[in-house]
Amino acid sequence: MPTILVVEDDAIVRMLIVDVLEELGFSVEEADGGEQALDILQNPGRGVDLMMTDVGLPTIDGRILAEQARLLRPDLPILFASGYAESLEVPSDMHVIGKPFSIDQLRDKVNAILPRP
Repeated sequence: MPTILVVEDDAIVRMLIVDVLEELGFSVEEADGGEQALDILQNPGRGVDLMMTDVGLPTIDGRILAEQARLLRPDLPILFASGYAESLEVPSDMHVIGKPFSIDQLRDKVNAILPRP
């Protein structure tokens, strides 16, 4: 079962995303900010197959978090969740989903990044 690290500072939004992803059959790790996410990623025993992060985090911007995450795990897929998805510039090997998104949109985006048999 793939594991998704959800990084979101809004507790209610994070809870909803986690609930949906678990309902879709994914294992989920949670972080309320960049520091906590990096702590998780620095632990090699914690398997993370995808990091889904808000862009507007309070202490470490989501884009900076993605860069730091890729230093720790170079092949880690990154999915940004942003209310400004149309204007968000990200590297070509990273993904974006616009907020607000539907359950179907989240499912389709994650399944496109992490295909399952």
